[in-house]
This record gives sequence, structure tokens and C-alpha cells, in this order.
Amino acid sequence: MSAVLPVGRSGHVWALLAAATVAMSASCASPSGGGGSASSCAFLVEYENRTYSGMANVDFTVGDKLGSATLPPCDDTPNDDDDGRTAPASTTAYAVEGLDPSIAIAVGETSNGVLLVAVDSGKELPPEVKRLIDGS
Repeated sequence: MSAVLPVGRSGHVWALLAAATVAMSASCASPSGGGGSASSCAFLVEYENRTYSGMANVDFTVGDKLGSATLPPCDDTPNDDDDGRTAPASTTAYAVEGLDPSIAIAVGETSNGVLLVAVDSGKELPPEVKRLIDGS
């Protein structure tokens, strides 16, 4: 059994979140009619036939390694001659202490630099995730 490490507002997590946000914005932005850019790609993760979306500003504790998760492709403008990520990428999924993996997991290459992702049901967040966000 691996050690449970506290994570949340550490520099590694914020650096990973910032890098993911910049990369997704840069690779998925497309010109709009008004001269600006628009992005329709979100940070999504697939694990055990569930889709999760990224959460920010949440303190949580990383648990055991669960296995492999998939970052779905992001190429919202397929005919733009841009090499947007059109193939899925793999990352590692970790348990989040106190939460069932069907609700939320942490993802990243190591347990020291992970992001919390919660099930993306299109509905309201589960109460367990709300409590983490609220810090209660």
C-alpha cells in the first residue's frame, strides 16, 4: 500500500493545471467570425466507462494508484491544417481519499502532481465533491 500524500494547492498541481489549460486553449482555439478565438474543448478524462471533468481550488488527499485513464482527443476544428491532439492520450488514475472512484479520481503522471476530476454527469456535483470544494 502506498503512502497517502496531501495535495491540493501545491505548486505542482497548479503548474500542471496551468499547463493543461494553456495547452488545451492553444490547441483547441479557432478563429471566430468576430476576429477572436473560441475553444470548445474541455479538460476531460475517461476512466472505467465514466467521463470526468477537471476541478480547481480543491484540497484533497491522493490515495492508491488505480490504473490507466484516457484523455480523449481534442480537435474541434478538424479541417484547419492544425495538428490538434486527435488521438487519445494516457495518464494515471489515483483514488481520492474519502471518495468512491465512481464520483471522483485524481489524474497525473505521478501522485505528486495530480488534478482532481469529478464525474461529469451534466447535473449538479455530488455532495461529497461539494464538501471538498467548500472545505468542510
